[in-house]
Amino acid sequence: MKLTVFYEGKFWVGVIEEMAEGKLKVYRHIFGGEPKDPEIWQFVIHDMLPVMDALSRSTGVKGMKEAAGGRINPKRLARLTAREMDNRGISTFAQKALKQEYEQRKKEKASTGREERERQEALKRERKVLKAKQRHRGR
Repeated sequence: MKLTVFYEGKFWVGVIEEMAEGKLKVYRHIFGGEPKDPEIWQFVIHDMLPVMDALSRSTGVKGMKEAAGGRINPKRLARLTAREMDNRGISTFAQKALKQEYEQRKKEKASTGREERERQEALKRERKVLKAKQRHRGR
């Protein structure tokens, strides 16, 4: 798992990338103003657990290789860490996963909106029929 915090337009954004079963799963959290270290730790310690549960249920994008397990030489680890710190932003795989997640949420919202609209229209028709029956009740 990797958390990358960077400036995007008007806001500071944190992107969580997780590799699981050969799939990359990504979540985007908007911090707003420039986050201080305590705010980031607060997010990591308290708010990230529900996010990770949501990530475990999401689909993910195939195509990325997982890092090889095992012990890493400390000098190599330091070089990799420095390279990651220099590399600001997120990968194209992460962008693809975010876009896919956004499209999925958009479809879900459209279907629930459609259902709600149909339910409201049915309720409106029912009220109209009931009102018409009450008007003609005395005849």
